[in-house]
Amino acid sequence: MEAEYKIADFLDTHRLQKLQDNFSQTMRIALVVVDAAGLPVTRPSGFSDFCARYRQNPDQAERCHACDNAGGRAAMQARKPVIYRCCCGMVEFAVPVVINEHYLGAFIAGQARVEAEKAKTIPCILPNRPRRKITPSLKRFHQAIPITPYRRFELLAETLLHMASCLVEQAWATTIQRELHKKERQLTRELRRRVETEKLLHEAEFKALSYQLNPHFLFNVLNTIGRLAFLEEAPRTEAMVHDFSDMMRYLLRKNNHAVITLEQDIHYVNSYMAVQKVRMPDRFTYLCAIPEKYYGVACPFLTLQPLAENFFNYVVEPREIPAVLHIRATDDGRDLIIEVSDNGDGIAQQTITQILSGPQDNKQGIGIRNIMQRLQLLFGDAYGLEIFSAHRPMMGTTIKLRFPLQPQS
Repeated sequence: MEAEYKIADFLDTHRLQKLQDNFSQTMRIALVVVDAAGLPVTRPSGFSDFCARYRQNPDQAERCHACDNAGGRAAMQARKPVIYRCCCGMVEFAVPVVINEHYLGAFIAGQARVEAEKAKTIPCILPNRPRRKITPSLKRFHQAIPITPYRRFELLAETLLHMASCLVEQAWATTIQRELHKKERQLTRELRRRVETEKLLHEAEFKALSYQLNPHFLFNVLNTIGRLAFLEEAPRTEAMVHDFSDMMRYLLRKNNHAVITLEQDIHYVNSYMAVQKVRMPDRFTYLCAIPEKYYGVACPFLTLQPLAENFFNYVVEPREIPAVLHIRATDDGRDLIIEVSDNGDGIAQQTITQILSGPQDNKQGIGIRNIMQRLQLLFGDAYGLEIFSAHRPMMGTTIKLRFPLQPQS
């Protein structure tokens, strides 16, 4: 079975190296840890002069790696240590490293010679490959390797199996605890964000209700004023009353899911801007270029109006020169992008950072932060808003909002 992770993801290679060196020195046996492809992840410990010199040749080293890979996978299938002969006839054993049914690699140990009669019964790990002849220059190093009793060889394999099992079980338990802790932190952050966002949502949604006005009484008064304006031939007053009445209907609406259509939010902003136009007819120009094909897109309650309100607070009122607010919309095939731009003096980058990621008790930019958090709560972290500004006179600020075009399942 192929590994989903690398062995180094579970076992610290620095500590593994120390453990390997100590085991090799104490037990007087060669040892190396290989990955799922048979390639070493630790430096060899206790390698014989013969094997060390043999692996200096790249072609010969490749054959050794192939033996290590085959030995580790044979041990994986057997679920226990496997003793075999390598391509040079040396006796070795492989202990599999398995985590949650995934093969990550193996401990390869040995490089020994055993009793001649016993050696004949040990199979080659690569039976289809001819055994390599040992060159005369390496033969004396091969003969210098001492004979290890086969029974001692078996005991070493069992000992290493128990040691590897303890390491793997500890590593797996640590991984599970780390993942659980990570998910717990994520859940805590999500719950905290949800509570904070719902608080901001209620503040925005019921802003107009703080006066505890009776809706029927309010609309009766507004309709009476509108009727008087019509009878007295005051069309501007009549239009302003109707616009304000539409705004109140929007704000006093009960919406348990806090989601409306973009068309409803645009209509509210248009009414808001119409009322402001009566107050300040020559101070600003308002342009809204949102195609009707986007009107059905889901939108959080009270999204665009706080941005329009900021336009008056920070662009129109502080200056004497005419201001411009432009709202436009495009899409990228998956998401709707709305840009709200003005021609003010812009915002410093440090201020932008404080607005988008500042503490919740920081009142600066609370309306923008409110919008961003509600977008992320309703649609996910991929959505929200961005602020772009050159922070230069008349260069303005652009706020870019992103919504999913289609309702999310």
